[in-house]
Amino acid sequence: MGNDQRVLTEEKIGIFEEKKAALMAMAGEKMVRKQHELGKLTARERVNLFFDPGSFQEVQLFVKHRSTLFGLGEKEIPADGVITGFGRINGRTVFAAAQDFTSAGGSLGEMHAKKIWKVMDMALSARKPFVSLNDSGGARIQEGVPSLEGYGGIFYRNTIGSGYIPQITAIMGPTAGGAVYSPALTDWVFMVKKSSFMYITGPDVIKAVIGEEVSHDDLGGANTHATKSGVCHFATESDEDCLAKIRTLLSYLPDSCHSPLPIAPGTDSPDRECPELDAIIPDRTNRAYDMKRVIAAVADGGVMFEPHELWAKNMVVTFIRVMGLPVGVIANNPKFNAGVLDVQASDKASRFIRFCDAFNIPLLTFSDVPGYMPGTHQEWAGIISHGAKLLHAYSEATVPKITVVTRKDYGGAYIAMCSKHLGADYVMAWPSAEIAVMGAEGACNIIYRKEIAAAPDPAGKRAELVRSYEEQFNNPYFAAGLGMIEEIIRPRDTRRRIVTLLEALRDKTEVRLPKKHNNIPL
Repeated sequence: MGNDQRVLTEEKIGIFEEKKAALMAMAGEKMVRKQHELGKLTARERVNLFFDPGSFQEVQLFVKHRSTLFGLGEKEIPADGVITGFGRINGRTVFAAAQDFTSAGGSLGEMHAKKIWKVMDMALSARKPFVSLNDSGGARIQEGVPSLEGYGGIFYRNTIGSGYIPQITAIMGPTAGGAVYSPALTDWVFMVKKSSFMYITGPDVIKAVIGEEVSHDDLGGANTHATKSGVCHFATESDEDCLAKIRTLLSYLPDSCHSPLPIAPGTDSPDRECPELDAIIPDRTNRAYDMKRVIAAVADGGVMFEPHELWAKNMVVTFIRVMGLPVGVIANNPKFNAGVLDVQASDKASRFIRFCDAFNIPLLTFSDVPGYMPGTHQEWAGIISHGAKLLHAYSEATVPKITVVTRKDYGGAYIAMCSKHLGADYVMAWPSAEIAVMGAEGACNIIYRKEIAAAPDPAGKRAELVRSYEEQFNNPYFAAGLGMIEEIIRPRDTRRRIVTLLEALRDKTEVRLPKKHNNIPL
């Protein structure tokens, strides 16, 4: 190579390095400092923290917007306000897009959206998870309709990828208007307390239209969506905490619906007993206990990773591992509203069941449920259709399904909590189980109404009949005699049985009727 050619090559490389460095600096020190003052990391800091060190490969760094309206022709937006690419999380490939709030507020325009489309398409083709780190002022108004087209293309890809690859969204700043629908279409939504919010319509518009005054945080902050709406699955303490928890979630998930489950190294024993479970059920049926203690006892090392921890607390959904295998757990929690099924609990469980089934994660159900929540509020809120979602989700699922009845299991709620009739592969019950149409007192008040009314001592007669009913039905033996449960076990043996069953059902296959798709009662 001649000296002139070498100089020319070095000059071009120098120009490239200069241009790249300018883009890597985002909108400059002043905007980066402002981002930090808001308690937020920059998009590049997030990407570097999220992926295994040195593994991130950026895609389309040099893409620029092409709009000339409203002065945009003279405005530079580094990387068009979004960092896209792929890297490794604990050695596994993951695709991601991180909006850069320092550059035009991370606003979404035509080319910004097309960069996101590109990595989403790559994720789908490669059958790898996609993670979106949202921090944006919304649509780039100056670009007009192409911004809306951009959102539409993202929504379409979210939908096409649903149940095919895991999709996760982290709300790490503002997300408003049309931007909220992509998170809602993904599988899991993380939010950061105090620095992130999402809503369809902001506080100013709400005040102008209906006269209601509300803060950004009260309207759409992490705590609001984690406790009231259920839109947020994980409310995290900081950007760092958020990214760490996403990494943890990914460790439970396969790359796609066609990929094997990630098996963690075994650190627990398959023969471990849980003697604490023998004494966990209170001596009176109207007393509560915390079902999470049961789940933790069964899980490897007592570790749970729980979505929706703060919403619909009468229902628990959580990921655990059993001999390293990811398992999805659904359980009533008697500690809250007696573990009753209501609209929110039904929705919470149904969505989790369908996610686990889509990605071949076995389902383990712990049932202690007195029934569905009665009253006009629940009826008018549609408990019939919402409760039907739970029936549909369990019946539709073809993964291994194991059910353990710990105490109450009454009426329609008994059916709904993965009874044998909804396709449970194996149903076990503790000796404390009460499987019946309803509780003893309610049943006797109906069946023996006339006898009780005619008795010289109605209260005494009722108590006598209740005791008789409990002896006959408020136990697991009647159901076991009919083959509705496979086995009655000591509570301490629960983990050992589950280990054995998961191994036995590992290669379960179930073929369903050929059709386009189910019509779940939404």
